[in-house]
Amino acid sequence: MKRLKGLKLSPSAWVGLVMLAIYIFAGIFGPWLAPYDVSSKAIDLAHKFEGPSAEHWLGTDSNGRDALSQLLYGARKALMLSSIVVAITATIGLALGTIAGWYRGWVDEILMRFVDILLSFPGILLNIAIVATVANPGVGVVIFALSVNGWVGYARVARGQVLALRERDYITAAVALGASNRRVMFKHLLPNLMGPALVQMSFGLGAIILIEAALSFLGLGPQVDYTWGSMLDQARTFLWKADWVTLYSLIPGLAIMWVVLGANLLGDGLRDRLDPRQRGKG
Repeated sequence: MKRLKGLKLSPSAWVGLVMLAIYIFAGIFGPWLAPYDVSSKAIDLAHKFEGPSAEHWLGTDSNGRDALSQLLYGARKALMLSSIVVAITATIGLALGTIAGWYRGWVDEILMRFVDILLSFPGILLNIAIVATVANPGVGVVIFALSVNGWVGYARVARGQVLALRERDYITAAVALGASNRRVMFKHLLPNLMGPALVQMSFGLGAIILIEAALSFLGLGPQVDYTWGSMLDQARTFLWKADWVTLYSLIPGLAIMWVVLGANLLGDGLRDRLDPRQRGKG
């Protein structure tokens, strides 16, 4: 934890942090900032496929609903889903990776071979296979699908760090003084995994946004019209129906790019600062 105190980020990492802060702000306050409702009650077919105007800054969709409001509501859905998945996968991955690296032997062998099995499947195909088993997948099903294989990256990072940390003098001293395995893991190992975990979580946030958007684009995401992936799918479906639909398709695409770019910039900055090998190159 000491490595996280007084952490100085690079300018690009600060840019990424600001971009993610804007995304989080939109996700939290978006429904209150949205000028219109996006539920089925807001359908107005008389004003479908309207271009940007004073009433609808980003135009309307095929049902006459405000595109800006959909974008803000979609930010809430993306933030909720990505935060939950990151929390679940990080918790599971760090716990199992720590256990595997500390106990080693048959425990390490079983856990790491299970990780290898999950890594042998293309991630997005495994997610699609899980979600496709449900007729109308909700948010819970999508969270489960993304969490099934999302923890393996955290587990491998945690295991590698624990294998290196267990040889440190202070770990050897703690064991020699009679510290239990639980105490060593919670007091000495897990706190020192927070740096690499934050880097992995930053990159994982962007990856989850992309995968959720891909599932929604394929019609396998949460069954609501205002996810960013659903907006992209609607734009594709009606691309030739109105001249401005190309702009409509850029709106969620730019939002996804904004979040992923911000997450990657922040992740790169954290990795440069928290990885001693990277700092030595500077």
